[in-house]
Amino acid sequence: MSVSNVTMPFPVRLKTSLKFDPGLVVIVATLLLGGFVVLASASTAISDSAVGNPMHYLQRQLLAAAIGVAAGAVVLYIPMSFWRNMGPVLLLAGLALLLVVLIPGVGYEVNGSRRWVRLGVINLQVSEPARLCFILYLAGYLVRRNKDLRERFSGFLRPMFVMSLAAVALLAEPDFGAAMVLMAVVLTMLFAAGARFRDFLLFFLAGIAAFALLAVTAEYRVRRLTGFLNPWEDPFNSGYQLIHSLIAIGRGEWFGVGLGNSVQKLFYLPEAHTDFIFAVFAEEFGLLGSMLVIFLFGALVWRIFRLAMQASASERVFEAYVAIGIGTWLGMQAFINLGVNMGVLPTKGLTLPLVSYGRSSLIMTMIAIAILLRIHHELSVDAKPVNTRRRRRQVKR
Repeated sequence: MSVSNVTMPFPVRLKTSLKFDPGLVVIVATLLLGGFVVLASASTAISDSAVGNPMHYLQRQLLAAAIGVAAGAVVLYIPMSFWRNMGPVLLLAGLALLLVVLIPGVGYEVNGSRRWVRLGVINLQVSEPARLCFILYLAGYLVRRNKDLRERFSGFLRPMFVMSLAAVALLAEPDFGAAMVLMAVVLTMLFAAGARFRDFLLFFLAGIAAFALLAVTAEYRVRRLTGFLNPWEDPFNSGYQLIHSLIAIGRGEWFGVGLGNSVQKLFYLPEAHTDFIFAVFAEEFGLLGSMLVIFLFGALVWRIFRLAMQASASERVFEAYVAIGIGTWLGMQAFINLGVNMGVLPTKGLTLPLVSYGRSSLIMTMIAIAILLRIHHELSVDAKPVNTRRRRRQVKR
């Protein structure tokens, strides 16, 4: 049974064994396993204080990784044609997730933000699956309506209107960082699909103006912005996190103080195991270790965009757009998290993919990686008959 003949969303067997992208697998595995080590170090003190178990957060992260691997294993056997056909359903599912979390009694509130829904042993941060749903929907739209997108303003307006509704729902939680990432992903995918530059520029400038207006109309966002620009002006309130993050990074110097020897993780640096885990890593492994992490994320994004180019060259446009969306998502989120830790961006509350503690983020990232591996598999399978026919033509000549 070839991939093109699959009619069921969950085929039981494949005649061709799965073809993995070894580079992508190695990069993801390195970040994931390294993340476990750093998380174990960064969360020991807070875990012991919260529940009396130093490995509490690590154990929960390991469980999330196991769920992510299991879900990814299922996704590997789902053909990309299934996701393309399910686009409208995925759009409705994504919007429903963002709206249901706002219902009192359904959404779970933490630190003043209603972003989670309780699902038994895990709290689902709805923006994570919703983002992937929107990427898959938008990729299908860009295939179906590519001519309208390139020639008419309405072709650009439709997806931007839908995604603007999603961004408004995210801001209502509030989740300013997730809204920024979503809009960056959407604009990148539209630009890659050939949207007219004037349409793209118009909405890009409008989006920047809207986000800037939102940033200065909410008190907590103003505090974050001023704390980012001059954290020492209010070192015990708005600038507290950034100051201790910079202290941690500075203490690392070239080679770090050694694994487990961070001081800032000992209740000085808030969210040391989530938003500011990179600062703890930099303190323990120094500049060289930090450069390695940055290199790995750069390699991850490059590998994903390379896969997108391969899909485009094979005329699998839907798969190319999906890869571009996922690559932009992971790259943008990593860039923002690293920028926040280094003090070049205001605090956004975004995790470092595959590294920070965040079970919803980890599970959805693993599913997204599985989709990329599926794209690589289908490209590898499709390439074989082409190469065989080419060799036959050469033999006849």
